[in-house]
Amino acid sequence: MTRLIRAAALASLAVCVPGLAEAHTGVHLMTSEGAAAGFAHPFLGLDHLLAMVAVGLWAASLGGRARWLVPGSFIALMTLGAIGGASGLALSAVEPMIALSVIALGVLVALAVRVPTGAAAAVVAVFGVFHGAAHGAEMPALASPLAYGVGFVAATALLHGAGLALGGLRSRLPTFRLAGGAIALAGVALALPL
Repeated sequence: MTRLIRAAALASLAVCVPGLAEAHTGVHLMTSEGAAAGFAHPFLGLDHLLAMVAVGLWAASLGGRARWLVPGSFIALMTLGAIGGASGLALSAVEPMIALSVIALGVLVALAVRVPTGAAAAVVAVFGVFHGAAHGAEMPALASPLAYGVGFVAATALLHGAGLALGGLRSRLPTFRLAGGAIALAGVALALPL
């Protein structure tokens, strides 16, 4: 079973590598529509990628029902935020809140913060709304909203799964908490003006 978890974690990381080249830029794949563009979107922004992996890491460290409820609440509210963003609903401070999510989730992992599952689900749900608003607002004009949504929900679930798999190895990874610190520092760097 440990080999399976390790293989899943490594495969998930390999999928994430292309997204490390650039931070969230507000762009999408111009040649793609629908599910392919939606699936690619979370990988194209370092802020989305790190936040979604951190959700899985934190959920894994909380254990029990949190392993499913925390990522599930992020996905549910992200979907609602995306519907709003695609419908033209403009939330203020979307990009700062996305950067804050990376910082906060990194700190929660780094400090191994333990809270009740409901509280953890509420924290990530708030961040999920802002990530979703960005996804929805940046949907390509010609894309099918449903297909695009299915794509980014699938990618988000994959990234949460990568975090869960890596979190499942935390007893074997002495740098688990350092990873949370690195995520938080990356969030600070993303929040700083260029």
